[in-house]
Amino acid sequence: MNLEPSRPTRRVRIAPSILSADFARLAEEVQAIEAAGADYVHFDVMDGHFVPNITIGPGVIKALRKHTRLPFDVHLMIAPVDPFVSAFVDAGADILTVHSEAGPHLHRTLQLVRSHKIKAGVSLNPATSADAIAAVIAEVDLVLVMSVNPGFGGQQFIESQIEKVKTIRGLIDASGRSVDLEVDGGVTAENAGRLIAAGADVLVAGTATFNGGRGQYAANIGRLRAAALA
Repeated sequence: MNLEPSRPTRRVRIAPSILSADFARLAEEVQAIEAAGADYVHFDVMDGHFVPNITIGPGVIKALRKHTRLPFDVHLMIAPVDPFVSAFVDAGADILTVHSEAGPHLHRTLQLVRSHKIKAGVSLNPATSADAIAAVIAEVDLVLVMSVNPGFGGQQFIESQIEKVKTIRGLIDASGRSVDLEVDGGVTAENAGRLIAAGADVLVAGTATFNGGRGQYAANIGRLRAAALA
């Protein structure tokens, strides 16, 4: 008799972060990751205020929208958030994720995002407790666990976040709602399986996707997916 625990049956999705792409050729890069088997395009939007870096705004997202059919998974690392929600929706965001730490009225911000008829997500920094989402679980379609401190790509994975993923999966399951659980930061083929086993179903992968150039994107994504399902 096989007494090994069964693997999760959730559909694993890979969301390459264009923060690690060739910014001189972004249109070609999003087309390349679509052809390579990506499920989403992940945008890390940083303002130099909430996090110590500046990346892109809605103009870049709008310019790329016509170059791919993949859903746009837009992670707003900005504060304040509310004044910019409409601009990112109009630019083509399909999922708009805000930080629980970015403002005093998280519930109101999530309602604002959902009023635009797109998916709303909430993100937690590494030091933020999983309990921070308990009061808003009914308002979200996605929870994003940051497994690095936000602001820069290429950082080392913070192991303690695996337990947070397990805790949040329990909160989601107890709610009875269909909520995706995404992990962003230091995701590799070496930790993908543990993250999926802990309860994640969407893996953001920047360096792990774009390493080696376009000729490697399909292999990189395939390696992540295989490791997640192993």
